[in-house]
Amino acid sequence: MYKHISLFLLLLMVFAACAPTTVVPPAKQAGIYFQEGEDFFEQGLYRDAIASWEKVRDSYFSPELNTLAELKIAEAHFLGEEYIEAAVSYEEFLKNHPDHPRVADVLYQLGLAYNAQLLNYDQDQTSTIYALNAFRTLKQRFPEDRRNEETLIYIDRCLNQLAANELYVGQYYLKTKHYAASINRLEGIMKKYPNYYERDKVYYFLGQAYLLNEETDKAIEIFNTLFNNFPGSEFILSAQKFIEDNY
Repeated sequence: MYKHISLFLLLLMVFAACAPTTVVPPAKQAGIYFQEGEDFFEQGLYRDAIASWEKVRDSYFSPELNTLAELKIAEAHFLGEEYIEAAVSYEEFLKNHPDHPRVADVLYQLGLAYNAQLLNYDQDQTSTIYALNAFRTLKQRFPEDRRNEETLIYIDRCLNQLAANELYVGQYYLKTKHYAASINRLEGIMKKYPNYYERDKVYYFLGQAYLLNEETDKAIEIFNTLFNNFPGSEFILSAQKFIEDNY
């Protein structure tokens, strides 16, 4: 009998030694995670803040707190210069909360996130188009927004960027002797971007394209527009020389 008791005690000691010495703490409440994210955010630790707020967002603790966490995540991405992620987060917010009171703020920030991704005029202009769409939507939906003047400036910049891209393509077609294609692109600039700040340059190359495409009357009309409307243009002398050499 004593043998059985001793064996039982020995087994108890073995089990006790193998048992975990710590207890796994319960999951933090969403409010605690949210404040944790705030603390990280104040320190500029944006990735840590995002990780905390993602836990809030995924906890479904309350619609209000989840929504606020979504906004905070987007803001942290933006301030951390993760503009692609910021844009995705803002787009998702607009999709999930189309009538939220802060939609105007989100549209503005979305435009800024795309604006930060703009490439040079001779490269892909997808981000320019997305930025333009965001700012235009803001202006249309919230015409009295306090950032209206800034929004118009961003819209103007985007339009000029797109026009510059069209001019680049038009020049390429002119250089490669695809004159009709060049004319189509350059005429399109005048119709779509009438306020483009380098219109004199467009007239200069459009006149060349017309003349080389044997559309003399249109070439003369375009060059006269350049001479009359932009007398101080840097392209005047070059245009005159081109006419002398090719007319």
